[in-house]
Amino acid sequence: MVLTTYSLLARDAALLGQVTWNGIVADEAQNLKNPDTQHARALRSLSGGYRIALTGTPVENHLGDLWSLFQFLNPGLLGSREEFERRYAVPIQRYQDEEAAARLRRQVGPFILRRQKNDPAIAPDLPDKLENTELVTLSVEQAALYEAIVQETLERAAQADGIQRQAAVLAGLTRLKQVCNHPAAATGDGPLVGRSGKIDRLVELLQEVLAAGEQALLFTQFARFGGRLQAYLAETLGCEVLFLHGGTPQPERDRLVARFQAGEAPLFILSLKAGGLASTSPPRPTSFTWTGGGIRRWRIRPQTGPTASARRAGCWCTG
Repeated sequence: MVLTTYSLLARDAALLGQVTWNGIVADEAQNLKNPDTQHARALRSLSGGYRIALTGTPVENHLGDLWSLFQFLNPGLLGSREEFERRYAVPIQRYQDEEAAARLRRQVGPFILRRQKNDPAIAPDLPDKLENTELVTLSVEQAALYEAIVQETLERAAQADGIQRQAAVLAGLTRLKQVCNHPAAATGDGPLVGRSGKIDRLVELLQEVLAAGEQALLFTQFARFGGRLQAYLAETLGCEVLFLHGGTPQPERDRLVARFQAGEAPLFILSLKAGGLASTSPPRPTSFTWTGGGIRRWRIRPQTGPTASARRAGCWCTG
């Protein structure tokens, strides 16, 4: 048995390709969603008896993710990428074609073993999912900056066409989400205290967590602001706050998780892409999602994976 990572697989593809394996298992198979990456090509090139892909998000962004997975599992089952786009992706995603969706389900269904949280064999082992949504009011500064960005985005979109127009809208939405978190998340300047209703309420909630002697996970989409939030919370609450993001080296990630599991720090901030580590958290910490615009959110999917992992570990989730 050989256990390796996707990055090492790409580097050692020639060596691993010399072996005819009894089986090939791809964990966290959403890493294969881009079929053109080196590790995806390397994995498809390996020879073996059976192939298994394990993932909680077989379709993360679009149906092309599913095609890429099956190109590893059962090459050719869904045709070429162009055929898949024509037969399934475009009709389903663009025109909501139910007949095409049913055909796709029938074609891939025999190859999928899906475990759901409400399965009788699983549900008894999961804690109740308790979600509390905290509604907060924008500060005067936040409201003014929000409106200014809305107007600026509308003007830019009106002056652009095609993909440039889409880029202008997406950039504007990102900045609006940042403003809803804190003005400094969008502008990059000024102190954090007293400028955001959201951060003020977060501090109140975390004070309750600490007073109860509990721990909390905080998920954020914006790693750069996460660093500032870490320092602010540590100073305001008088406790150590850990921070893990995509740029954290693996040895340091392991050390941070081990420290949180051991109870050495009560608060742990994680970026959404690194949030899968929440599944290794200690029993029943509180989980806060510090992402999106609170009452204004546009794309929910990226945050569901980390919070679902947190729930499996026994967390309460607060948005």
